[in-house]
Amino acid sequence: MSDTSDPADGPELPQPLAPERLCVPVTAADFDFATTADLAPDIGWLGQERAVDAIRMAADIPHGDFNAFVLGTPGSGRHRIVRAILAQAAEDRERPSDWVYVNNFDAPDKPRAIELPPGQASRFCKAMEHLIDELANDIPAIFESEDYQTRRNAIEQEFADLHEAEMSQLFERARGRGVAILRTPMGFTVAGLHGGEVLTPDKYEALSEDEQARVDAAVDQTQGELAEVLKAAPAREKQHRARVETLNVEMATAGVDAAIAEVAEAFRDHAPVRAHLDRVRADLIENAQLFLIRDEQMQGGPFPGPTSKHYARPQFQRYAVNVMVAHDGAGQGDAAHDTQGAPVIEESLPTLGNLIGRIEYASEMGALVTNFTMIKPGALHRANGGFLVLDALHVLQEPFAWDALKRCLRTGEISIYSPGERLSLISTVSLDPDPIPLKTRVVLVGERLHYYLLAAFDPDFAHLFKLQADLNDHMPAGEDHRQGYARMLGSLAHDAGIRPLEPGAVAATLRESTRLAGDAERFTLDTDTLSDILREADHWADGNDHSAITAADIDRAIAERDRRASRLRDLSHEAITRQTVLIDTDGARIGQINALSVLQIGAATFGRPSRLTARTRMGSGKLVDIERETELGGPIHSKGVLILQGYLASSFATDAPMSLWASLVFEQSYGGVDGDSASAAELLALISSLAEAPIDQSFAITGSVNQFGDIQAIGGVNEKIEGFFDICAARGLTGRQGVLIPAANVKHLALRARVIDAVRDRRFRILPMRSVSDAIAVLMGASAGVRGPDGAYPEGSINARVEARLRAFAEARRAYVKQATEQPGGTP
Repeated sequence: MSDTSDPADGPELPQPLAPERLCVPVTAADFDFATTADLAPDIGWLGQERAVDAIRMAADIPHGDFNAFVLGTPGSGRHRIVRAILAQAAEDRERPSDWVYVNNFDAPDKPRAIELPPGQASRFCKAMEHLIDELANDIPAIFESEDYQTRRNAIEQEFADLHEAEMSQLFERARGRGVAILRTPMGFTVAGLHGGEVLTPDKYEALSEDEQARVDAAVDQTQGELAEVLKAAPAREKQHRARVETLNVEMATAGVDAAIAEVAEAFRDHAPVRAHLDRVRADLIENAQLFLIRDEQMQGGPFPGPTSKHYARPQFQRYAVNVMVAHDGAGQGDAAHDTQGAPVIEESLPTLGNLIGRIEYASEMGALVTNFTMIKPGALHRANGGFLVLDALHVLQEPFAWDALKRCLRTGEISIYSPGERLSLISTVSLDPDPIPLKTRVVLVGERLHYYLLAAFDPDFAHLFKLQADLNDHMPAGEDHRQGYARMLGSLAHDAGIRPLEPGAVAATLRESTRLAGDAERFTLDTDTLSDILREADHWADGNDHSAITAADIDRAIAERDRRASRLRDLSHEAITRQTVLIDTDGARIGQINALSVLQIGAATFGRPSRLTARTRMGSGKLVDIERETELGGPIHSKGVLILQGYLASSFATDAPMSLWASLVFEQSYGGVDGDSASAAELLALISSLAEAPIDQSFAITGSVNQFGDIQAIGGVNEKIEGFFDICAARGLTGRQGVLIPAANVKHLALRARVIDAVRDRRFRILPMRSVSDAIAVLMGASAGVRGPDGAYPEGSINARVEARLRAFAEARRAYVKQATEQPGGTP
C-alpha cells in the first residue's frame, strides 16, 4: 500500500501476516474417516481429466496416425496412467493376428511372412516340427522296408541281368572267334586263343602270318563289339538311376503325403499355409535323401525338444517355422496380454533392433551366415494390433530408432534392417524378409521440452502424433477436492503395500503437497514424490508400532528428507553465523539491504540472504551493475537493473538531467546471479543511499519491481523466508526480525512449523508489500511520500530527499560543466 499521510503522523506500515495465512489451513478435523482404508479407492486420475480424455481418444480412434504424446513432469504418474488406460482399452479389443516367417524355397534370402489367426503360430510351428520328426522316422523306414527292397532289387537285378546277358553273348562270340575277353584291374582286355590257351607274345610270334592275321582280325572285331557294349553302359546306368529315382520319389511321395496330410487338414482354411505346405512337400520329396543321413549324435529326430528349431540339424532348418508373434502365451508376445485382448507393450530400451527386430548371424568357418530362423522380433511386432508405449527421450537417444519408428508408422509396415547394412559397414550375405503390415497405436511419454522441440524441428511429428495429452502438475486445493485427494493418497498407500493414513497424516501430507506445488491454493500431482513420503512415513510408523501412519510419522519423514539434503544449506548458513559471510540481522545501515535468493544444487533447494549494497555520487546518469560488468549477472538480472533505472529516471527530478553515478553489487558473491527477484532490494538500496536513510537490517526482502514501483511475485518464497529465519534463529530471535515479500506471494506460502510457531509467538514477522512505498515505510521508518497538487513530494519524505539529492547532483554537474567551459582551453 502507498502512504498518503503526512510524514509527521508517521508512516502507515504493512501489517504482519497472521499465522493462519502462512500455510494451508487443513487439519484432521476436516476428514470424517478413521483411516484411508475406509475410503473407496481412487478409480480415476485426480486432476488429469483433460490428459486422460486425450489418451482414451488415442486408444479408441481407428485412424492410424492418431498416435499420442503424453507430456508432463517426471513423477506425475505418466506411465502409470497410460498403462492403466491402455490396459483397459486392450481388454475390449480382439486378439491380433499371429505372424511367422518361413523359408522361401525359390529365393532363400527373401523369407516369407505368413499371417495366422491368433493362437495358431505356435500350433503351426509345432505341427511342422512334428512333421519333420515323423518323416525322420518314416522315410528311413520306407527305404528299409521289404517292399522297397524288393522293388529296388528287381531294378538292380534287371540291370545286372541285362548287362550280364550282353557280356555273356559277347564272350560267346569271342570264344567262337578264338578270342578271350579278360577282366583286369584296369578294365577289360582282349587276347587271342590257341589250343584253348591265351596266346603269349612268344606263342603269337611262333604263329604263321596267316594265323596271326586271323587272330588280329578276331581281336579287332571283338574289341569293337566290346567297345559298343561298354559305350552303351552309361545310358543303361542313367536309365537305371532314373528308375531308382522314380522309385524313390514314388516311395517318398507316399510317405510325405501321408505325413503332411495331417498338417494340411489342420490348416485347410489358411491359404498361405496351404501354399507353403505345397512348397514344403515338393522340397521334401526332392530331398528325401536328407533323412537318410545318419548322425549318431542326434537323438529323437531333427526336432527333439520344445525349442528344437534352435538345435535342428542345418539341413532341416529350411522346413522350420520362425514364430515372430504368438498371442497364446507360448510365443514371442507379451505373456500378460497373449491370452485375451490386444497387447500393451512397454519397451524400456528402444534400440533399433529392439524396436523393428533384427537379423542375427552365426560364424561358420570364419564367415558370417544367417537364415530366416535367425530373424528376431521387435517391440513393433509384439505390439502389432495393440499399443506400444515408449519413452520419448530414450527413443531419441538411440541411433536410427526415431527415424525407423517414423518410417514404420508412415509406411504402415515393419521392415527389418540393420545399421550395418544401412551404412554399408558389413559385406556379407543378408536377408530381405517380407515386411509385416503394421497396425498399432504408439504412445510416447516425455517431458514438455521434448514435445515442443519435436513439434518445432521435426516436420513429420505433427502428422504422426496428432494427440497431445498434457498432464497437470497440480490441482486446486479447495475443500471440495480434499476428499478426492485423500482417496488418492489412500490408493497410493494401498498400491505401495503400506499402512493406511490417519486423518492427521492426510492433513500433514496435504500441507506438504501445497509446498511441493509452491502454492497454498494448489495440491501437487507429483505422485512419485508423495508415494516416497508415504513409504518413508510407513517406515517410521513401523518403528513406532503404529497400526496406521500418523501425522507425526509424516512430519518425521519430511524432516528426515530435509535433513538428508541439508549439508550444503548448513555449510552456507554456518558461513554466515561464523561471520565469514557478512550478514547483519540487527542495526541499520545506509545503502545496505538483505536480499534473499534460492540455491538449488541437485536435490537440495534452500534460501540464503545476501548483502546487497549501493553507492551513489554525482555522475553522468550511469548505473553500474557490477554483477553484469563482471559477467556474473544473467540476462534476467540485468533486465531487472534496467527496470529500476527506468523507475528512478521517471520518478525523480524529471525536469533535470539524470546526473547520477551509482554502483550495485552482491557482496561476497562469487558465482552467477540471475533472476529479477532482487530488483526491489536493489532499488531500495539505491533509494537509501540517495536519501541517506538507514535500512533496518532486521529485515530481509525479496520481490521484483516494475517501472511503476509495484512489487511483483517471485519464486521460491518459502525457501527464502526460511533461509533468513534460520539465520535469525541461530543468532537469537528478537521479535523485530522479519521478511518482506510481495503481496502476490502470500497465496504461495507453505512454511515449516518452526517459522509458523515463531510468528505465532511474535518472535518473527512476515510482511506483504504491494509497492516500493510499503517497503520504504518498513525498512527506513519513514513515509515514502506522494507528489502533491504542486508536483512536489511532502517535505521530509524519503522520495523528497531522493529528489533533492538528484537535483543537487544535477546542479553540481551543471556548475562543473560551466566552470570547465569557462576556463582557458576548457571543453564542455
